Amino acid sequence: MKPSFPQPDRKPVSRAAARNAALVNQLATPGLGSLMAGRWFAGIGQLVLAVVGFVLVVVWFFEVIIQYYGQINGDVQPHSVGWIGATGAILFIASWLWSLVTSISLWRQAESDERAELKTVPPRMADLPGQPPKLS
Repeated sequence: MKPSFPQPDRKPVSRAAARNAALVNQLATPGLGSLMAGRWFAGIGQLVLAVVGFVLVVVWFFEVIIQYYGQINGDVQPHSVGWIGATGAILFIASWLWSLVTSISLWRQAESDERAELKTVPPRMADLPGQPPKLS
């Protein structure tokens, strides 16, 4: 099936590179593996979502801790800050899921690149019909 819009020419991805990118995407930092595999738009987008989500979760954590310490001293009234943590968690999960989709796409691209490479390998001399040339 031909895509409805032109795809940029991508360099072939080996299975090892796809595996490493998927591991980094899923187990370390969403987006970093995509950048390693040359998926710049997806990688930057995933990385930005992950960092913003993480920062929001850290801000929520410090807001909650400040409120608890304020309540101990009795000079702070608690107010709702749960939306900050929920927003951060949603953004981070979205970046992780996006990186999962990119990792699956990388794996599929590596498999198709490997199949295409196998089709373009020239045949060996023994596989050619007829008599092989004589070496003198």
